[in-house]
Amino acid sequence: MINASLLKNLIREPNWADSAGKACLSVDLSEANYSSEEVQAISQWLRRQPVPVIGLLNNDKRMLDAVDLIAETDSEVERLASFIDQHPQASAVLVQVTRVTMSLPVIAALTVESLGYATLQGGEEFSRWLSGQNKTKVGDSDISAPVLMERTGSELRILLNSPSNRNALSVSMRDGLSEAFSLVAMDDSIERVVVSGAGPCFSAGGDLTEFGVSKDVAEAHRIRQLKMPAQYLAEHAGRYSFNLHGACIGAGIELPAFSGHISASRDAFFRLPEVAMGLIPGAGGCVSIPRRIGRHRTNYLAVTGMELSAEKALSWGLIDELAD
Repeated sequence: MINASLLKNLIREPNWADSAGKACLSVDLSEANYSSEEVQAISQWLRRQPVPVIGLLNNDKRMLDAVDLIAETDSEVERLASFIDQHPQASAVLVQVTRVTMSLPVIAALTVESLGYATLQGGEEFSRWLSGQNKTKVGDSDISAPVLMERTGSELRILLNSPSNRNALSVSMRDGLSEAFSLVAMDDSIERVVVSGAGPCFSAGGDLTEFGVSKDVAEAHRIRQLKMPAQYLAEHAGRYSFNLHGACIGAGIELPAFSGHISASRDAFFRLPEVAMGLIPGAGGCVSIPRRIGRHRTNYLAVTGMELSAEKALSWGLIDELAD
């Protein structure tokens, strides 16, 4: 780990990540005492690094935005570095995307996320993960009506209705949600939208049996730009409430995080597993989740793949209410 005094000299090296050959940069700023000019120079240098920057910080918040993940102890720094070493490509693309998306309009940020996701779809880490999967496809008859809608007055209720595969975001589920969300976008008389899921959980995330089907990553990006539900949801977020329960994994929290209000049962839990698959959150999570809990916590969730309880999610601001 690089200490504060060494860092002042290190920033003379314009291409540290290449010369050091490291998957991440760990900096101990807990005893730093920098001038304003030094803070500015070091912050700019850290933000230019193409690898994740882990920071051990003190109460001086001036360097906060210069790091990608925050650790509280030396052992936590080592733990985070170990996760990054296992998936260096995905971890690097993750932090590069989350660095820029907060400052962009949502639709532009979704484009950046999709481009990052497409890059990783052609990478070795995703290929390695994919080769280890045993895919068993749920029959089409089981998911013939993956999204149900019911309107009462000015309220529209949308139900994810594929409990046999835990409401996974399959192609048919994706298209059904895009249709429902685009309907809301076009109909101003729909004043409130309530989204929930049938079965034991809200959504277990992407349909793993469909991962890697498209070998043309440029075409996959084009389809995401046309078909992904997030683009229709995000621009009308204030009208949406999501009621979550059970597993809310990957897309199962990335999409709800756009909404104006999220209620979750106490059995709900949340995970971002994509980095361990050699990918990044690709259903909008690099855009929606940082806007709720900040970039550092989003990176932490994604890099570690940790499970977040409903109570912890409430304290972080990922959800707005615990349902009885």
